[in-house]
Amino acid sequence: MLRTLPASRPMSPGQILKDQFLSPLQITQKQLADHIGVDIMVINRIINNRARITAKVAVKLAYALDTAPDFWFQVQTAIDRFRVEERMGLPPESLLTHRKTA
Repeated sequence: MLRTLPASRPMSPGQILKDQFLSPLQITQKQLADHIGVDIMVINRIINNRARITAKVAVKLAYALDTAPDFWFQVQTAIDRFRVEERMGLPPESLLTHRKTA
C-alpha cells in the first residue's frame, strides 16, 4: 500500500462550528455555551482551535444544533489524525507487506 501524507488540512471543529452554525444562525458563543450548559471558554477554545471537542460536548452540540454526535466525533478525529500524521511524517511500511515478500 502506498503511504502518503494527507493532501490538505481538514476543517477544524471550531471552524465548522463558527462558519456553518454560529455565523449563519446568528448565535453568539455565549448563547451557545449557555444553551448547552458549558462555560463560554469551552466554546471559545474550540472555535480558536485550542481545545478538542469532548464526547460530552459533542453530544450537547448534536442536540442543540440538530446534528449527530458522530458528526462531531468524525470532525475531531479527522483533525487529530491530520495533526498526528503531519508531525509523524511518512508512516512506516506495513509489516504485512514485508512478511509477504520475505
